[in-house]
Amino acid sequence: MSSKSCNYRRHAPATARNRDAILEVLRGVLPVAGTVLEIASGTGEHAAWLTPRLPGLTWQPSDRDDGNLASIAAWTTGAAETEDDGRIRPPLRIDVTDETWAGADRIADLAAVVCINMIHIAPWVACEGLITGAARRLPAGGVLYLYGPYRRHGKHTAQSNADFDFALRQQDPAWGIRDVETVTALADIHGFDLTQVVDMPANNLSVVFRRRAD
Repeated sequence: MSSKSCNYRRHAPATARNRDAILEVLRGVLPVAGTVLEIASGTGEHAAWLTPRLPGLTWQPSDRDDGNLASIAAWTTGAAETEDDGRIRPPLRIDVTDETWAGADRIADLAAVVCINMIHIAPWVACEGLITGAARRLPAGGVLYLYGPYRRHGKHTAQSNADFDFALRQQDPAWGIRDVETVTALADIHGFDLTQVVDMPANNLSVVFRRRAD
């Protein structure tokens, strides 16, 4: 990779702190083959790090932000240099609030949708778009994996999460930490069963859904 490409790489310090725990959960819930569509890939660091450790799966990163798309391309191109089978694809520009999800409908073997740390730093309509879009494209048995901080039964799981939630809402009143139960109810309406809620480091949760047969 050229030094110019490396300059596009963005860094999210939380990635190094949470990637091992996320990998452990994903190894237990993802299928052994197919394509994983990552929504809101951010810097691209998760895609670059997870893909070599999940053999058999192809990783399709995406984002809607130009800077993030450049960062994803830089990170995943570097990872692809060590992968001779093209298991990391170039990023797609996807805005979950746009129901077209450009390019996603061309994924013939979509097996899972993964979204890490998005729905609390986006308006609720983004969560709605994520779940409805995943429901339209995942086959029966397909996995929807969400990671981040959540409230449970209307209450924060830690004071640090309450403080974080307050800070988010100060930035944008439409942002904020969501209730697991509210997200689960929305997912149920769109044909997903909740299969696991896993406690993660730093008071985060892995929330795992599976698409029901129609």
